Amino acid sequence: MCESDRLETFCDGVFAIAITLLVLEIRVPTAERVHAAGGLLHALAGLWPSYLGYVLGFLTIGIMWANHHAIFQYVRRTDRYFLLVNVLFLLTIAFVPFPTAVLAEYLPEPAERGDAVVLYSATMVAMALTFNALWWYAVRGGRLLEPDADLHAVRTIGRRYLMGPPAYGVVLVLAFFAPWAALAGHALLALLYLLPERGR
Repeated sequence: MCESDRLETFCDGVFAIAITLLVLEIRVPTAERVHAAGGLLHALAGLWPSYLGYVLGFLTIGIMWANHHAIFQYVRRTDRYFLLVNVLFLLTIAFVPFPTAVLAEYLPEPAERGDAVVLYSATMVAMALTFNALWWYAVRGGRLLEPDADLHAVRTIGRRYLMGPPAYGVVLVLAFFAPWAALAGHALLALLYLLPERGR
């Protein structure tokens, strides 16, 4: 076993890079686009899908960072397998800017909107699954828990995390038929996971 400080520092770096990459997809309108839109303000307003994607992606990564940070209130030790599962989780985090960019690009296009939302939703399912794998590997049998960890809080948090994969799975299915409703589902899930981790 080893202490988790180095792992947390590495993870914070990955989260910071992923969340920063999101803003790079908001491109300054070219002179041609400004002219075609009838002015700079109109061209900037036309970037609404990029703004929406940025906010959704930023909130998602930010909330996952907060929840990931919360894990280490209970888990202060690591082992090799925990590190590898964590790397798998970070793989999904680092990928988020790509489906977010696709979503921003094709949201205004009715013919492609559904596929863009499906890609984004599938990424969220993968993220929820890997996050659960990380949590349950650490807490199963108290494997990596602090000796004095609050087991009631661990069970409460675990039940909440277990809701993630099926909830995102429902949103993924919804994305095939009602992309806008699926996006609303993502927003609602983001609000849910904004709530404090621990509740009695």
